[in-house]
Amino acid sequence: MSDAPVIEAERLSNAYQNWYRFSRNPTAVIGAAIVIICVLAAILAPWITPHPEHVGAAVNFRARHLPPSGDFWFGTDNVGRDIFSRVIFGMRISLLLALVVLGTAVPIGTILGILAGYFGGWVEVLIMRVTDIALAIPPLVMALAVAAVLSPNLINSLLAISALWWTWHTRLIYSITKQIRAQEFIEAAETLGASKFHILFREILPNCVSAIAVKTSLDCGFVILVGASLSFLGLGIQPPTPDLGTMVAQGAAFLPDYWWESVLPGSAILFVALGFNLLGDGLRDLFDVQEVR
Repeated sequence: MSDAPVIEAERLSNAYQNWYRFSRNPTAVIGAAIVIICVLAAILAPWITPHPEHVGAAVNFRARHLPPSGDFWFGTDNVGRDIFSRVIFGMRISLLLALVVLGTAVPIGTILGILAGYFGGWVEVLIMRVTDIALAIPPLVMALAVAAVLSPNLINSLLAISALWWTWHTRLIYSITKQIRAQEFIEAAETLGASKFHILFREILPNCVSAIAVKTSLDCGFVILVGASLSFLGLGIQPPTPDLGTMVAQGAAFLPDYWWESVLPGSAILFVALGFNLLGDGLRDLFDVQEVR
């Protein structure tokens, strides 16, 4: 008799238990709700924003510096554009930035970490010494340097932030792989003649997934903050493309009289970063990940 139904039942039971544990964690639920709201708002931005035409270079000088109201929920900026509409579209840019940066950094860092931790020797020395050198450079400083050399735009912002982000995941996966490498099931797989590819990606990698999920969730908020910092300093995404960091910088020139032009875009950055941090904390508790660096 096939064991497939039993295995499937065990998987469903484990999935239910994980969902139950996750749903009983208020921090995780709040974080997940915030992330879902932000993602849905970014996807549906053209249809849910009251003034999508204000996303570009449109101006309406008769509506300059209007405070929050029923017509303009977050008020208007110095050229009469609806801040709420621009914040929603700016959130779309921030989430895209996090998606591309981590979609590049996580696979690279994971593969390098597994290779260094499993093979050891000169492979470990080469990968980890390069990683250590890169880790000595603060990510924001490196991003500022790259962005200052290249012309400021979305593509170069992605390159600037991605330049060093893989190193954090390399160090994390390396430390986990070193622990797994000494366990008996790895020795058993080697004794049975399993290929290196099978051991790396069928035995070791699945044991790293929980730590990768937690680290990636926490990194999303940090990437968004770094991207906003670049834009705030004028080295990131340039107007008229809506970007939360750029809106904060432009609105700061009119503080405190027109506080909403800077405070509300800044609050949007706080909101989305908080959501990912809470979600990451919830996943850490769910998977019982002791430490994520």
